[in-house]
Amino acid sequence: VQLQASGGGLVQTGGSLKLSCTASRRTFSNNAMGWFRQVLGKEREFVAHISWNGGVTSYADSVKGRFTISRDNAKNTMYLRMNSLNPEDTAVYYCAAGRTSYGSRYYNQYAYWGQGTQVTVSS
Repeated sequence: VQLQASGGGLVQTGGSLKLSCTASRRTFSNNAMGWFRQVLGKEREFVAHISWNGGVTSYADSVKGRFTISRDNAKNTMYLRMNSLNPEDTAVYYCAAGRTSYGSRYYNQYAYWGQGTQVTVSS
């Protein structure tokens, strides 16, 4: 396993969670990284991405202003802080490392994927 996502769980509407994605066996400090989410039966959806040095970030409209992506290359870890969660945020969240230094909203631009962590928001 090269990417390990963690931090998911069950939270009430309006609550917060912080996801982590830790790289092992190799460093991704030169790669963009991203978060995607997927609900069973639906396509994987872009959530946020961050450039190799954290200088450029981008968010899906549905999470803009509520989620914050960040990374600590010294720790080989990326984060997703999620605030003001609502039931529509319920999904399995996947972290990924990109093929280039700057991120993309398209999942085929990511070469490495974590196993996913479940986020469930109750109403």
